Amino acid sequence: MAKSTIKVVQIRSAIGREGSQRKTLIGLGLNKIGRVRELEDTPAVRGMINKVKHLVRLEPAP
Repeated sequence: MAKSTIKVVQIRSAIGREGSQRKTLIGLGLNKIGRVRELEDTPAVRGMINKVKHLVRLEPAP
């Protein structure tokens, strides 16, 4: 069975955000505006994305 993935794009800066939000972005592999990561769709990753949903955008994975 193929694992489903989601594409996450950082659209806003982490400057001026709480430390936990900065660390969450780093945990997702994002640290600059425009960075894109394709991540496995797990509850843990979804929770991290939910925490910084105002800083990232989800796109459909190919």
